[in-house]
Amino acid sequence: MKIFFWLIIFLSVFVWSAIAPFDRITWLLEVAPAVIGLVLIIATYKSFPLTPLLYSLILIHCVILMVGGHYTYAEVPLFNELKELMGSSRNNYDKVGHFAQGLIPAILTREIVIRKNVFNNIAWQSFFIVCFCLAFSAFYELIEWGVAIISGEGAHAFLGTQGYIWDTQSDMGYALVGAILGLILFSRYHDQQLQKIP
Repeated sequence: MKIFFWLIIFLSVFVWSAIAPFDRITWLLEVAPAVIGLVLIIATYKSFPLTPLLYSLILIHCVILMVGGHYTYAEVPLFNELKELMGSSRNNYDKVGHFAQGLIPAILTREIVIRKNVFNNIAWQSFFIVCFCLAFSAFYELIEWGVAIISGEGAHAFLGTQGYIWDTQSDMGYALVGAILGLILFSRYHDQQLQKIP
């Protein structure tokens, strides 16, 4: 994906997301990782260009974050409709985000460890990638916990637990499944793209 089109899509969704979000503080918290991703991509575009696959996946993750920031994860309209159709008690858009939180970092980590030749053994490489994604997911849950303690009642929209006592554990479970599926589904295609990077 050309960086120009990447930026147009990112900025378009960002502007839409920023217009009258459900809760401005929640929006800031949810969109901050996408903005950090944008800054890192711009900073490393020439010195460490990524594969088109990874650029596309990062953009998808940023869009997921910005949509969640605009509505809050518990109020995304499509998932409210799905909730009613499935007879569920909660809006599960946050699970899409946590699944992506495993899948996209898995490919990002894979790209870095392959290009930096960190491992000679594919099994250890895959094990490290999955462990890294779980650690990243757990770290994010700790950030959510810290925000909840600092902000008190205002953290409800950011946490998005919706009364589900196993929310933190299931979030990490979705990230685990995302990481494993990311490696299974994208490794071969990712390898083809990695061979084209000088």
